[in-house]
Amino acid sequence: MLNVNKMTHYFGGLRAVNNYDLDIKPKQITGLIGPNGAGKTTIFNLITGVHTPTEGSIALKGENIVGLATNEIAAKGIGRTFQNIALWRHMSVLDHIRMAHYSQLSYGLIGAFFNTPACRKQESEIEENSYRLLELFDIKQHADQNVTSLPYGAQRRVEMARAMATNPKILFLDEPTAGMTPDELGQMIKIIRQVHEDFKVAIFLIEHRMKFVMELCQHIQTLVFGELIAEGPPEEIQNNPKVIEAYLGKEDLT
Repeated sequence: MLNVNKMTHYFGGLRAVNNYDLDIKPKQITGLIGPNGAGKTTIFNLITGVHTPTEGSIALKGENIVGLATNEIAAKGIGRTFQNIALWRHMSVLDHIRMAHYSQLSYGLIGAFFNTPACRKQESEIEENSYRLLELFDIKQHADQNVTSLPYGAQRRVEMARAMATNPKILFLDEPTAGMTPDELGQMIKIIRQVHEDFKVAIFLIEHRMKFVMELCQHIQTLVFGELIAEGPPEEIQNNPKVIEAYLGKEDLT
């Protein structure tokens, strides 16, 4: 579904990512781990169009997406959340989810201006699907609240619901449990599993909590200084000496 081949990127003279490869199959949950500053979020930004790779190729369902704008990539099937919550400060929870649907609209400006039957039909479907997502992410009770009034964990769920409203084929989650309590962490694991099961969507996530990654992911990559040092199933990664060294240092291996 998603293929990244030998992706390299420089910021000025600094090489942030080097010869990065990725293959994500339909319905697969893939994790990307590594120490702070390894380049994980940069990889998300390169694939989703925030930056354009210096070298390499990115293909979504066989189509080259290098150079496309972020909204174009989202419309083609990649939804994402952000390491730092990126929500609109003066918008309700429900309006966040409604707004995200508009990348998928087909009725156009004329349809909106004349309120055509196609426009009314799609708007009704948006309303229905928005409430379905609010219920799935356990934020329906907050529908009319300003998003900034919500607890941190609930804001994270709003961001995920907004990403799912774009109808993605692949969902990118950048540290979805950052700042969460143990109870919120358990709830997030259940939600991600339900999203994966109900929507049959592939998931690519960055996460520092190893228990979370090992419990959810079928395939894991480890990144250090912009380069992959290991990848494979969870049981292989957690026992890989290079991975242990990257996290703990050589002295801790003895």
